[in-house]
Amino acid sequence: MEYQSILLSLGFFAFCGGLIDAAVGGGGLIQLPALMHAFPKHSLATIFGTNKIIAMAGTLSSAFAYFKKVTINWKLVLPTMLAAFIFSFFGAMSVSLIPKEFMRYIVFFLLITIAIYTFTKKDLGKIHTVLQAGKKEIALGIVFGALIGFYDGIFGPGTGSFLLFLFVKVFAFDFLNASASAKLVNVSTNAAAMFFFIPTGHVIWLAAIILAVCNILGAITGTTLAMKYGSGFIRIFFLILLIFLIGRMGYDLFFSS
Repeated sequence: MEYQSILLSLGFFAFCGGLIDAAVGGGGLIQLPALMHAFPKHSLATIFGTNKIIAMAGTLSSAFAYFKKVTINWKLVLPTMLAAFIFSFFGAMSVSLIPKEFMRYIVFFLLITIAIYTFTKKDLGKIHTVLQAGKKEIALGIVFGALIGFYDGIFGPGTGSFLLFLFVKVFAFDFLNASASAKLVNVSTNAAAMFFFIPTGHVIWLAAIILAVCNILGAITGTTLAMKYGSGFIRIFFLILLIFLIGRMGYDLFFSS
């Protein structure tokens, strides 16, 4: 009964994570802390592996939805995907080298940083300008793809937001193109990490399958809302959930015995 209650609670966060990630990225900031809190006895690698299965399901579903509305700039996206894929695998291999308690503090302070950034950058993802895919942009895509890919493999939360920022601010993509492209790169980083986590047995399969369904439902909802109302509506929901998680994790880290 207790495990069912845990899955019910995690299902809510998986749904919210999928919803947020589909619209503005950063769904992992909702989902990963919830998993760490629910399964404190599992290793960090197992938590991350489970999270990757869940995230992959939602990311794929939202990517397909976006493809109906935009044309992908494959000349830029493919090299970025490849670099992200390779370095995400290396990042996943490095997870076991990081102390779990240290990562809990990293997640907590990252939540605060992203909350502040999201609150102050109200126009992120709303600027519509010209798509670019010259040699300079491709080289930058490879470099940033490698960096973000390694980050996603070794840690993960916020990757979608970083990718969205990359395509909007560095490559001058509009919101829909940036979202769709970010989802493609995110699929490659999740896939690479899964190639490490699954064979090494770092997945809680029952939780992963159930929460993947919840994440997909959230991603479908988030994509629909993003296209209908824009990122502003989702960003408000994102901030509310971040504040809640900051409060809960802060209490666990600094006040619980």
